[in-house]
Amino acid sequence: MARVALNHLSIETRAKAQLDDKERIEFVKRDRWIDYPRATEAMNRLERLLATPKRERMPCMVMHGTSNIGKTLVVRKFQRTHPHLFDEDTGIEQRTVVAMQMPPTPDQKRFYAGLLFELGAPHSTSAGVAALERLARDLLRRITPRILIIDEIHHLLAGSYREQRAALNLLKFLANDLHLCLVLVGTADAPLALQSDTQMSSRFTPFELTPWSANDEFRSFLAAFERVIPLRRASDLAQKAIVEFLIAHSGGLTGDVARLINGGAELAILDKSEKITVEHLEHAAKANL
Repeated sequence: MARVALNHLSIETRAKAQLDDKERIEFVKRDRWIDYPRATEAMNRLERLLATPKRERMPCMVMHGTSNIGKTLVVRKFQRTHPHLFDEDTGIEQRTVVAMQMPPTPDQKRFYAGLLFELGAPHSTSAGVAALERLARDLLRRITPRILIIDEIHHLLAGSYREQRAALNLLKFLANDLHLCLVLVGTADAPLALQSDTQMSSRFTPFELTPWSANDEFRSFLAAFERVIPLRRASDLAQKAIVEFLIAHSGGLTGDVARLINGGAELAILDKSEKITVEHLEHAAKANL
């Protein structure tokens, strides 16, 4: 391929733009992190929790927003920022951050089994709640995490009132027993899952990730996105027609915006135009790329 000017791309992405079409399409389909103010604020809040010294009542947060708004990407980015470390002297893995999903129903046994699975701990499926709890607490004391992140916390609402209270008591017990900061992540219903326990709801600071609107912040996000898509021509994603199309067809959800742009980029590579147009985005929307 003849060398072309790639000044519209980041330095790291310029090398990707020299790859063949198949490799570039594969790269386009991968998840990527793009900074924007609200996500950066979420990361900063998580970092402040992480820096909190141990005390009797640890601060906690509930991060919520519409499905596909980008909550899980924030969690994964935070985990990558604080990777696991292995202490060769003690033979124990140290984790600053432990993340798991709330089971589809607020069942204590399934919760502890899920937590042990994330910790990589073998356990008997026939073990009772008490045995699983002891094992989980023992491992967490050895691993010494500072933050426990529980995604899909709105699943609490799938249980009865009694099951919800039992699950909330479990979470409160872990936070108090291990001096952990809890970060609960879920849909817009996530804060509702805490309302049956006044102590829990008062401890958790809410943080909402909100949908995009057609403003300068969104245009800056699109300009940053364009710099990491390995197309050989500039698309000018921040132009009015593209901004309006993306807002209208994504509902302002970060995940859907990314899906449309990635689909448009794939089409632009395949038809050799090397730049995303509204027509590409329309095709991507219709084909659900």
